[in-house]
Amino acid sequence: MPIDHMPTAETRRALILVVDDEPLVAGLMADVLVMDGHEVDTAKNGREALEKIAARSYDLIVSDLRMPELDGVGLYRELERGRPTLLGRFLFVSGTREPLEYASFLEATHAPVLSKPFCLEDLRRFVRRALPER
Repeated sequence: MPIDHMPTAETRRALILVVDDEPLVAGLMADVLVMDGHEVDTAKNGREALEKIAARSYDLIVSDLRMPELDGVGLYRELERGRPTLLGRFLFVSGTREPLEYASFLEATHAPVLSKPFCLEDLRRFVRRALPER
């Protein structure tokens, strides 16, 4: 790629990882974020997300809270141990704050949460606020 066409910090698209075990929800979020000019990868659970995070550097991680294999709390805790710098780039979407462990986790971490169901404009605002200025 010629040097004058190299992406700069100002023009580089944000790379976002969407983690959700519901394919329709993950696909919808990914489609909306791609339409907004972002590059998006998806993962169906926290284990798959960890593999993707090991391979790429994400600007933002948008994760469901409740998922099989490794849920959003488990993903957050794994990143807390191994990649704590990513925690400031972590957002949750969730249809539940139950059981009590989820509610206490969210209260203790102050992790941002967008409650399901949400409208697409809420998702866009949620992501825009979380991304560093581009």
